[in-house]
This record gives sequence, structure tokens and C-alpha cells, in this order.
Amino acid sequence: QVQLAEFGGGLVQTGGSLRLSCVISGRTASVDAMGWFRQAPGQEREFVAASRLNSDPTVYAWAVKGRFTISRDYAKNTMYLQMDSLKPEDTGVYYCAAGALGPGPLRADYWGQGTQVTVSS
Repeated sequence: QVQLAEFGGGLVQTGGSLRLSCVISGRTASVDAMGWFRQAPGQEREFVAASRLNSDPTVYAWAVKGRFTISRDYAKNTMYLQMDSLKPEDTGVYYCAAGALGPGPLRADYWGQGTQVTVSS
């Protein structure tokens, strides 16, 4: 199996920045892409960003495009989500996910436990 552990969430003011990290372990050969989802209170989980591991294709949700950037550090088995110009509507639990790119656009076969991001005005 694959295990994911994300961290780096916290409380930040509007316009501030956070960097989320996701460490992957286990049978990572089954993973083609990694990405992020988020869930606001009372809302469904929504796609945020995803990237194929061994190529440059990267997909961002319209709501975060231009503000969030996904990156990878293969030596550390870690994926990052740099979040800039944060808005209150970015508040929610952010989940790391692993699987493959698809229509979704990310088919999430594995999930982390989530890290809370709160953006205050």
C-alpha cells in the first residue's frame, strides 16, 4: 500500500502564504501522479492541484490558478503546495492524494489524513 502524510497547515491572514508538504511512502511504484484536494466545512471535497510525477503536466483548479504552485522533491519523497495570496474562501482541510491523472482530473487511490488551513480577514 501507499501511505501519505501531509502537514504545514495553520492560521494565516488574508494575502498571506503557507506551504503544505506531503510525504509519500510504501509501494510508490503504483503512483503516477500526486495532488491536493480540500474540503470546507459543510462542503464536498474539491480538487485543488495535481501533477504527474515524472513529467511536467500540472493541473490547477480555476479558483487557485495563479496563486498556488505544486512542486516535488524526489530526494525527500515529498510533494509541496505553495499557497500565496490566500483568501478566506481557501479555508478548509487540505488532503494529499496519490493516484493518476484523469478526467477528475486526479483519480485519488490514496489519501492523507488532512491538514487544516484557516485564512482570516
